[in-house]
Amino acid sequence: MKSEGEFANRPDNTAFTQQRLPAWQPMLSAGIVIPLFTLIGLAFIGIGVALFITSQNIKVQELDYTGTATSSPCFQCSGLSTSNCTCELSFSLSELFEGPVFFYYGLSNYYQNYRQYGVSKDDYQLSGDTTYFLNPQSYCSPYQYSNGKPIVPCGSIANSMFSDTFRLYLLVNGSRKQVPFDGKGIAWWTDYNIKYRNPSPVNGSFAAAFDGTTKPVKWQKAVYELDPTDQANNGFLNQDFLVWMRRAALPNFRKLYGRITGGDYSQGLPAGNYTLQISYNYPVLSFGGTKKVVFSNVSWMGGKNQFLGIAYLVIGSLCVVMAIVMLIVYAKYKFPDDDNA
Repeated sequence: MKSEGEFANRPDNTAFTQQRLPAWQPMLSAGIVIPLFTLIGLAFIGIGVALFITSQNIKVQELDYTGTATSSPCFQCSGLSTSNCTCELSFSLSELFEGPVFFYYGLSNYYQNYRQYGVSKDDYQLSGDTTYFLNPQSYCSPYQYSNGKPIVPCGSIANSMFSDTFRLYLLVNGSRKQVPFDGKGIAWWTDYNIKYRNPSPVNGSFAAAFDGTTKPVKWQKAVYELDPTDQANNGFLNQDFLVWMRRAALPNFRKLYGRITGGDYSQGLPAGNYTLQISYNYPVLSFGGTKKVVFSNVSWMGGKNQFLGIAYLVIGSLCVVMAIVMLIVYAKYKFPDDDNA
C-alpha cells in the first residue's frame, strides 16, 4: 500500500488543478478566415486613407541655417570660433499657415542616445537636493567641476544645451512686427511636475541656494538666471532646459521651441513676408551636423507623418490580396469535393 507521504504534494482534486475546465478553441475554416481577412484589410485601408490625407493637409516649412554655403545668410556665423553672432532668414507665405503653429529647432548627426552621454547627469541635483550641489556624482565627469567649483547642473547633457535663440518678424508696410513665441508648457508634464525640482530659496534668495557652485562650461549664464522674471520658468524648471534634457532617440531630431497661438496669430500665420532673426551660438560643424528651424501645424493624428498612413495602406492591401488568394484556392480545391459529397 502507498504511504500517506506519497500523496502529500498531490494537487487537489478540482477542475482547475486537474485541468478539467471547459475550454473553447476556434475552428478556423475558410468561411471564417476569408471574411475576417477582408474586413481587416478594408478597415486598415480606410484608416490608411484617412491618415494619409490628413498628413498631406499638414503644412511644414523648413529652413536650414547651418551656414555651410557661402550664399547662406548665416555663413559668417558658422565659424567654429564665432559666438554671439546674429543672422537673418527671410521667407514668404503665400496663404494662411493655419494654427496653432509649432516652432521647432532641428539638429542632425547628433547622438543624444549615446549611453555615456545619456548617463552624464546628476538626478539628485536635478531633483533639488542641495547636498549634491557641492558634491556632484561622478557620472557628470568631465563636467563635474570647473576651476575647482562644482558645476550645477553638471554633466554632458546640461553642458551641451541648445543655445540659439530666435525672433520672428512680420513685415508690414516696410516695418517689422514681432510675432511672439509662447514657450510655456512645451515640456513634458511629468518632467515639469514630478521629475525635476528647484531647491528652496535661502533667506528669500533663489540664487543663494546655488552659492559655492558655478554654471556649466558652455553656458552664458547660471541656471538660476534662465528666466529671472518668472520663477515658475526659472532654474531646473525652465521649459527650454526641460525640453533639451529629454533626450532624442535618433540622431536627426527636432525639439519644440515655442508655439504661435495668441493675439493676431490665433488663427495662424497670415500670408506675407517674414524675417527670422537668429542669435547663432550653437556650433555643429565640428561633428558634421546641421541646424534648421521648422514651422508646422498639427491635426488629430499629430504632426506630419506619411509613413503611418502608407503602412496602414500596405498592410490592408496585403490582407485583401491574401483573402482573394485564399478564396481562389478554396474554390479550386474545395468546391468540387463539396459537390460530389
